[in-house]
Amino acid sequence: IWAELLGVERVGRHDNFFELGGHSLLAVQLLSRLSQAVGVELPLATLFAKPVLCDLVASIVELLSRAGPQDLPAIAAVSRHEPVVPSFAQQRLWFLAKLDEGGTNYHMPLGWRLRGVLDRSAWQRSLDRLFARHEALRSVFVAPQGKPRVEVLPPDAGLPVVEHDLQGLPDAQAALLNLCHEEAHTPFDLAGGPLIRGRLIRMSDDDHVFLLTQHHIVSDGWSMGVLVRELSQFYRAFAAGQDDPLPPLAIQYPDYAAWQRQWLSGERRQTQAQYWRDTLYGAPARLALPTDRARPAQQSFAGASVPVVIDADLTRGLKRLSRQQGTTLFMTVLAAWAAVLSRLSGQDDLVIGVPSANRGRREIEELIGFFVNTLALRVDLSGEPSVSELLERTRRTALAAQEHQDLPFEQVVDIVQPPRHLDHTPLFQVMLAWQNNTVESLDLAGLSVGAAGEEFDQVKFDLELSLGEHGEEIAGTFGYATALFDEATIERQRGYLLALLRAMVADAGQPVGRIDLLPDDERTYLLEDLNRTAAPYPSDLCIHELFEAQVQKAPDAVA
Repeated sequence: IWAELLGVERVGRHDNFFELGGHSLLAVQLLSRLSQAVGVELPLATLFAKPVLCDLVASIVELLSRAGPQDLPAIAAVSRHEPVVPSFAQQRLWFLAKLDEGGTNYHMPLGWRLRGVLDRSAWQRSLDRLFARHEALRSVFVAPQGKPRVEVLPPDAGLPVVEHDLQGLPDAQAALLNLCHEEAHTPFDLAGGPLIRGRLIRMSDDDHVFLLTQHHIVSDGWSMGVLVRELSQFYRAFAAGQDDPLPPLAIQYPDYAAWQRQWLSGERRQTQAQYWRDTLYGAPARLALPTDRARPAQQSFAGASVPVVIDADLTRGLKRLSRQQGTTLFMTVLAAWAAVLSRLSGQDDLVIGVPSANRGRREIEELIGFFVNTLALRVDLSGEPSVSELLERTRRTALAAQEHQDLPFEQVVDIVQPPRHLDHTPLFQVMLAWQNNTVESLDLAGLSVGAAGEEFDQVKFDLELSLGEHGEEIAGTFGYATALFDEATIERQRGYLLALLRAMVADAGQPVGRIDLLPDDERTYLLEDLNRTAAPYPSDLCIHELFEAQVQKAPDAVA
């Protein structure tokens, strides 16, 4: 199991899971597969405490000898003659989408530039096969009594694709941008569907742009990887005159939704609910970040982003620090960003939202669907912790949250009952997304494939930091609400984060609160440039004479 998950040839008894490339998501998958293979549910903390193979096996043997193997329920296919229920996540998103009727904030746009000779028949057949294969993509949401239920469109309905021909137009590039904008901002009909659609735009005989838009209620980030991989496999097969190369799926998303409602009930649900009730009790409702403009009365979703790159040298240092402190790279970056946010807000108690792939069960790894959950991680910076102490606190917080990650976010909000306001999201307003599963690019026979489509222009939170490992570096984007922040402010915050990460690597024993975040030029501007207040004045008059002159000049003005 280790070798398969980590992508290595073989694993020795003294190998360390994290030193071989393991991270939190792989850890969850490992423990899920172990539970199915040997009938034992190990806490995530056990793997972090005993990441060496022989030590972990000893823990499993000890648990088995004490409690014996457990029979863990598998996800099984359910009858389609009964009404199909949405998952908890789908139910939440349906309510949010109804509140924002006609909005496009929950769209997932993809765009590709396809250069070369496109076999349009094989391409449409590939899209239709993908649509037929995944019931999630064929799901629509009807609510005759105001409560949503799922209906599944027939497999032969086909994925709708609108075609445009811009070949030979003098303003083809402007027309392309208009079509991209129109596609991104056209709402879906949740009850009518389909909730996935495409546009094929011909620029010339051997140059096409394909836009594919999905509603988040039927897909998520992990699903994008499944979709790209399967579309590539279908197109290569169909373009070569072969049949469908993929084996049928054993279960579908509605089977998972039915299993989830049964599995997350009784004592299991009570335990998770109590954890979140205790953990988030008394948490600050809002992170008081200084903004460039007053917060609008109703939250604006308009956004932009700046790139973030943590260079190879700093990334190596962060990996070394993480190994020494028993954290993952994600936990180390989370601690650093929490420290930056604490300095900016003046709060030593803050909550950061973290998406969780929620793909621990092997049965659902190959499904397209909306599985992702959101965890509210409360980070404690009180008492002037050192770098080491903050990393330890963050590790405990992240592990405990992942142990209780099954309870859907909307149920956590219902349990905690934070004050609700239209101008900001409940529980947290900043998000850190760690991309463990980088979506591969399309691999289509005879075509070179590049990215296309609109730039990032929407956010769901005030700040959204999205990072992942890319080769030797950590890279990603820093998204922000343009109603609140200017680009220059976010670029400064990016600088603070990088400065703090460098200082953490240099000395893990120093107090986090005393790390200097300001670059020299900003420090000079704040302390010297802004204090250069010398101005010419009439040196032949006394101060009371200058005052009298001003009174005569503007007697009614405020002094």
